[in-house]
Amino acid sequence: MQGKAIAPSVTFLQGITRLPVLLFLIVELLTVQRSTAVDRNNFKSCQQSSFCRRCRGVQSGESSYELHLNTLKVEPSNIQADIVNTQNDARFHFQLFALQDGTFRMKINEKSPLKPRFEVPFALIGEPALDKLEVVERNTEFITIKCGENKIIVNSIPFSVNVYSDDELVISANARGLMRFEHMRHKPEQLIMTAFTIQYLHIVFFFRHEGEAAGEGEGEGGAAVDDTVSDPGAWEENFKSHHDTKPNGPTAVAMDFSFPGAYHAYGIPEHADSFALKSTKNSDPYRLYNLDVFEYELHNGMALYGSIPVLIAHGTKRTVGVFWMNAAETWVDIFGPGDQNVVSSIVNFVSGSAPPPQVDSHFMSESGIIDTFFMVGPKPKDVFRQYTKLTGTAPLPQYFALAHHQSRWNYNDQDDVRNVDNKFDEYDIPNDVMWLDIEHTDGKKYFTWDPIKFSQSVDMVNNLTAKGRKLVAIVDPHIKRDAGYFLHNDAENNDYYVKTKDGKVFEGWCWPGSSSYLDLMNPEVRNYLSSRYLLENYHGSTLDLYIWNDMNEPSVFNGPEVTMHKDCVHHGDWEHRDIHNIYGLIHTLTTFEGLMKRGEKVNCDLSF
Repeated sequence: MQGKAIAPSVTFLQGITRLPVLLFLIVELLTVQRSTAVDRNNFKSCQQSSFCRRCRGVQSGESSYELHLNTLKVEPSNIQADIVNTQNDARFHFQLFALQDGTFRMKINEKSPLKPRFEVPFALIGEPALDKLEVVERNTEFITIKCGENKIIVNSIPFSVNVYSDDELVISANARGLMRFEHMRHKPEQLIMTAFTIQYLHIVFFFRHEGEAAGEGEGEGGAAVDDTVSDPGAWEENFKSHHDTKPNGPTAVAMDFSFPGAYHAYGIPEHADSFALKSTKNSDPYRLYNLDVFEYELHNGMALYGSIPVLIAHGTKRTVGVFWMNAAETWVDIFGPGDQNVVSSIVNFVSGSAPPPQVDSHFMSESGIIDTFFMVGPKPKDVFRQYTKLTGTAPLPQYFALAHHQSRWNYNDQDDVRNVDNKFDEYDIPNDVMWLDIEHTDGKKYFTWDPIKFSQSVDMVNNLTAKGRKLVAIVDPHIKRDAGYFLHNDAENNDYYVKTKDGKVFEGWCWPGSSSYLDLMNPEVRNYLSSRYLLENYHGSTLDLYIWNDMNEPSVFNGPEVTMHKDCVHHGDWEHRDIHNIYGLIHTLTTFEGLMKRGEKVNCDLSF
């Protein structure tokens, strides 16, 4: 688009001096770039996300969380104890596990929640293999455990966890005291208000607290203050025309992690930014929230299509990592060695010394529990091995998948596909795969073919296969609401769709128009969807037809931030806010199992 817009200007300006031409092109480029950039007003900032501003407002060095060592239990592979928030007496269950291959797992959950809190399924390939730990020291202030060459010191007041490898501190959790765990509670009566009042308080709160710390604190006389009461977004929240009812109230979790000796941090994809993560001291945190962002901007941390909450810290001596296993909306602050304040910089300059390098991070999630893996390296390859022992490795792709793929929106019909394919041969251009978007279907209904334009789908696939080529067709999780569509009827009749907060089938807008979304948290739905890929069910397909999953953020054109409402409900009574970032993962897992079942003819149970 930019080339088309600029070309006439270049022609028109022939004969004018080079400098004016250059300036004109720069201005036009900037104009085109601005006109095609994402509309940021459609997506939240941290300040517009109540849990993010509460978590980010916690003051460093003022942690109210204490580990009660008198509740300590020691088992062969883990230790357990109670953590108490001294401001409100909320109690939590702390667990620390020693895992094989230089990895530790820390879990913190409410001890007696009003209802269960969501723990992420599907991300791990199974329960991690445990290793034996040894308690080497214990007193009233801390406990030290050891596993191989690694050890952990858990401090009681304030609570913190220090991870050592070869007696060198490599990771610290809550060293800066930014931990926050919002326990479930009943909604205060004074917060039951009209939508108009809520909107008014949102505006007042935003301007009142912008740039200020809004963390938990103490009132006069040392009385505990629940800052969620003063934040109208804690219980109900508006964004543009959308209203989030938040029936469970404030449930955010947050923790800071420090990496002594590290110069750079990497990971937490997906963002259109530099490989090495940049400091967020003067900007929004990096955001992890799967979104369908059209024409996204470069060089910023706004959320994109996928989220992997893994952070890798690298220094001259060692590489370590943290895996924050949480599927809710998450923001991550990053601070590097260059983020000293002015006074510290002057002192270091005068003294001729510099502090040792360190990267600090701060993970903040809207719901769930704190479930974190510490990977102690020491080399980058070791961290990747430790991580993939938890989540599994990707299978080697088929040989043809590494070659040239031809995809466009859209091919008119099977003759168009054949002609394009023949042109690759005519001009001797290598090509291995042709891709079909949604227009190949019968009225945008997945697992179907247009009866006129793609009436000979098997012949089309076979013609490509005869040349050593493959065909890829699209299957998305939104289902067209059409009484003549078998998949929609099956979903309606068997209660397979995601529900609204009121228990009705959720309806949103996507490529087919009015659509509903398969509830992939339900194992019965996953089994059903995977079985659609069997040749006897997917008519017109062959073993040489492969699948493209898209729009599974999930994308909802008329939803908040172009996605599903957070108070929608999935199987198991889980809110969408709890599972958002794994919805796409479950979709692709189901497709993978379906294709394996299609090819191997095995009885595959998808109750994973």
